[in-house]
Amino acid sequence: MPYSILIVDDDIAIKDSVSEYLKAINYDVKSALNATEALEILNSFKADVVLTDIMMHGMDGLELTRRIKESYDIDVMVMTGYSAEYSYENAVQSGASDFIFKPFRFEELDLRIKRVLREADFKKERTKLLKKLEKIAITDALTGLYNSRHFFAQIKAEVDRHMRYSRALSLLILDIDFFKNYNDTWGHLEGDKVLMGIGETVNSCMRSMDTAYRYGGEEFTILLPETKLQKACLVGNRIKDSIRSQIFEPAPGTKASVTVSLGATELVKGEDFRSFIDRADKAMYKSKDTGRNKLTYIIS
Repeated sequence: MPYSILIVDDDIAIKDSVSEYLKAINYDVKSALNATEALEILNSFKADVVLTDIMMHGMDGLELTRRIKESYDIDVMVMTGYSAEYSYENAVQSGASDFIFKPFRFEELDLRIKRVLREADFKKERTKLLKKLEKIAITDALTGLYNSRHFFAQIKAEVDRHMRYSRALSLLILDIDFFKNYNDTWGHLEGDKVLMGIGETVNSCMRSMDTAYRYGGEEFTILLPETKLQKACLVGNRIKDSIRSQIFEPAPGTKASVTVSLGATELVKGEDFRSFIDRADKAMYKSKDTGRNKLTYIIS
């Protein structure tokens, strides 16, 4: 797919000649006679590079560059015949990626465009890689849920937000019942399949605002912003029932299921994240102690 170039120049002869040359070497090209027309074109044309003159009627090329960089992720190259009035520093301060003086050879322009495009592609790949690494750093590899390190970062942030805006915040902690027995009976590989299945089930039962985490070996947590305790219990019971109905096949012809015990609580004004977690944990262990496969809540 060819790269796209938008040329902006009120000198029709230069605009047309540059446009024809770039089209001839397989760029997708559009052109505009002024900055206002260029901004209108960018509403529907996905340009990889904007090539703009500086001196134009109305808005000049440096102001156009600033406008483009404020609204789009597009590289801008500026060109001018007034070498004494404008400098490379002026262009860079406006957000331009390169600066070229008129008159220029078309071959030089092509080389400069290619360099800008290479650098843009490199930045995009680097950004993708960094995002991937960031995701790996906060994700549990087995379940695909967030990991415990990210949980602690998020719960601190949510508690701070609660303190600023007095918005409700609830927490669920769940633990798989008799998971050691399951591992001892069927092996850790089959136990891992259960963990993965529970991760998928938890994800499917949550609302868009909720976030789930693998808290420990067989423990999971769910943060529920903007949520009172009663609503959190509904979400928790939905998760519990969905996990109970899930069927695993640890051996050919053998079907098995697991249950979970849950604890639920709502943040109390003025408390820190440690006591918030501790109360949900106590509620979960109360579910364990009173029969398992249930949800227990503690108000405060």
